[in-house]
Amino acid sequence: MRHRKHGKKLNRSSSHRKALRMNLATELLRRGRIRTTFHKAKFVQSHAERMITLAKRGLAKAESKGDNLIAVHARRQVARRLNNDRVLVGKVFDELAPRYKDRPGGYTRILKLGPRKGDNAEMALIELVDFAPAD
Repeated sequence: MRHRKHGKKLNRSSSHRKALRMNLATELLRRGRIRTTFHKAKFVQSHAERMITLAKRGLAKAESKGDNLIAVHARRQVARRLNNDRVLVGKVFDELAPRYKDRPGGYTRILKLGPRKGDNAEMALIELVDFAPAD
């Protein structure tokens, strides 16, 4: 029985899962869209959305109090979860958080693509909601 058990293990050790989550979230936030298996997409969706929500709350609190130093804690939390990538943290706070300022969650969508040819794994496309490809 799986009572009170949550999360997906994905047949990986805890350190491997943590690295996988960080890598997938980093690439999703950097590129705006990634192609992966459906279960990995579901696994990383909550983590990526949590990063945007942290940024939104940090900026909103700093704005309401009139003190930009309040947002520093939120930046450090996001940086910790995104492998201390300063460029990406800047993108999350400067581009993504203001873009989703009025949206109460649901910043990503998952589109099923069908099975992968080699091993028949269910593939999916996870993207930010207002993603526009740079053609």
